[in-house]
Amino acid sequence: MTRQEIHNKRLQQEAEKALLLQHTRRHFIKQSAMGLGALALGSLIGCGHHKTGLADTFFDPANPLAPRPPMFPGKAKAVIYIHMAGAPSQLELFSYKPELAKLDGQDCPPSLLEGKKFAFIRGVPKMLGPQAAFRQHGQSGLWLSDNLPHLSTVADELAMLHAVTTDQFNHAPAQLLMHSGSARQGRPSLGSWVTYGLGTENKNLPGFVVLTSGGNNPDAGKSVWGSGFLPSVYQGVQCRSEGDPVLFIKDPNGINRDIRKASIEAINKINQEQYEEYKDPEILSRIAQYEMAYKMQISVPEVMNIADEPAYIHEMYGTKPGEARFANNVLLARKLVEKGVRFVQLFDWGWDSHGDSAETAVDVGMINKCRSVDKPITALILDLKQRGLLEETLVIWGAEFGRTPMLENRDGKKMPFKGRDHHGEAFSMWMAGGGIKGGTSYGETDEIGYSIVNGKTEVFDIQATILNQLGFDHEKLTYEFQGRPFRLTDVSGKVITDILA
Repeated sequence: MTRQEIHNKRLQQEAEKALLLQHTRRHFIKQSAMGLGALALGSLIGCGHHKTGLADTFFDPANPLAPRPPMFPGKAKAVIYIHMAGAPSQLELFSYKPELAKLDGQDCPPSLLEGKKFAFIRGVPKMLGPQAAFRQHGQSGLWLSDNLPHLSTVADELAMLHAVTTDQFNHAPAQLLMHSGSARQGRPSLGSWVTYGLGTENKNLPGFVVLTSGGNNPDAGKSVWGSGFLPSVYQGVQCRSEGDPVLFIKDPNGINRDIRKASIEAINKINQEQYEEYKDPEILSRIAQYEMAYKMQISVPEVMNIADEPAYIHEMYGTKPGEARFANNVLLARKLVEKGVRFVQLFDWGWDSHGDSAETAVDVGMINKCRSVDKPITALILDLKQRGLLEETLVIWGAEFGRTPMLENRDGKKMPFKGRDHHGEAFSMWMAGGGIKGGTSYGETDEIGYSIVNGKTEVFDIQATILNQLGFDHEKLTYEFQGRPFRLTDVSGKVITDILA
C-alpha cells in the first residue's frame, strides 16, 4: 500500500470516527453542557439554597464537605447512633410488664392474632413472661432490667421512647426505613443527610464514619449507610477496629507518599478537565474523595488507634486493642466525634431473638449480648460527659423493630429455646445528650407491651427529632431529584418535643 493510500485510509477512518462520535452519549452530553449540564448543576446548587432557606454557600460542589451552619442553632454538633442489628426484645430490657408474667405459658388470646401478620408465628403460640427482673433507677425512677446493670447507673441521662412503631417486620426493609426513611434501597441514609447539611469540621477525616461488630454487616447491607441520590462523597466510610482501619489505606510496595501524591494530583487533573468539559458535579465529588483518601492515610490510623488510651479508659469501656469488638468501636466513636466527625454509626450484629438456638434465646444468647454492650455504652455516656462533649453529642440507641409478648412457634411448632418473633407495632428506643431531657419516659404500651396506648412515635418522628437537635427543619432539608424535592422524612414526621431539654 502506497503512502498516499495509507493517508487516504487514515482520513477515512477519522471521518468514520467523527460520524460515530456524533451518536455517542458522551458527545451529546458534551454538546449539551450549557443546557442539560447547567440545568443539573443549577438544580443541585438550588436545592441547597431556595429549598432549604440556607446561605448561597450551603452546597459548594468544589468543596462538598466544607463545614456549613445549620438553619438555626442546634443543641448537638455530632451524632453517635448505636443500632442493635437483629432487634433485641424490649420486654427483657426497658419495657416493664408485670401483667405479662401472669400470662406466661397460657395460649395467646385470639384478639392478638386476628388480622395480624407475623414473620414466623403460625397457629396459636403461648404467651411468654419477661425473662428478666426489673428495677427503678436514678432520681427519675426509670425502669431497667437487670440485663443492663451498668446502664442503670446513668438512667437520669436517658430519654426513653416506649411507643416506637414501624410498618416493617423484616430486618432489611425495617433497617432501611429506620436509617433512610424508605424501606426500599436508593434513598440517602441519615448520616448522609447530616453530612450534606453540615459538612465536617475536620478536613482530614470523613464526615460520616461507620463501625460494625458482631461478625456481619446488618441485613440491609451497606445500602443502610449509602448516599442514595446525594453526591457519593456523603456516603458512610466503613472503618475497622482490627487490622488496617480502612482497606487499602497503606501505600503499595514500592510506592511512597510523594509518588502517591503525584499520582492523585495527576488523576485529579484529568478529573478537573472532565468537569470543565461536562460540568458533571459527581466529578467534583470524585476529586474530593481522592483528596480525602490521601489525607486519611495520615489522619485515620492516628485517630483509630486506641492502644495509646490510658489504662483507666480501657477498664472503663472494656476494650482490647487489636480485636474486632463492640467496645473498641464505642471508644473509637468517642475519639471520632472528639476530632470533629459529624456522624458515627455503630452496627452490632447478632440480636435476633427467635429462640431457634441458645444464641438467639432471650434468656441465654441475648443476656450474653447485653454483657458485651452494657459496659461500653455506659462508659461512652460517662466519658462524653466528663469531657464536656455530651451536651453537644446526641447518642441514640435502637433497633429496626421490637419483639412479641408471645413465644415464637415457627410454622406452628414450638422452638427449642425461649424466643420472640418480630414485632413492629410497639418497641423501645432511647436518646441521650445533645439537648435531650434525661430521665424522661415518653409513650406507653398496654399491659403486655403489645399495642401503643399513647405517645405513638413513628420512625420519621425520630429522624425529625435528630435533625432538629442538629439545627435543621426536617421539612426544609431537601434535595432535588427526579423533578421534585426529596427529604429524609418523606411526607411525615414531627419533632418529639416532650423529650427536649
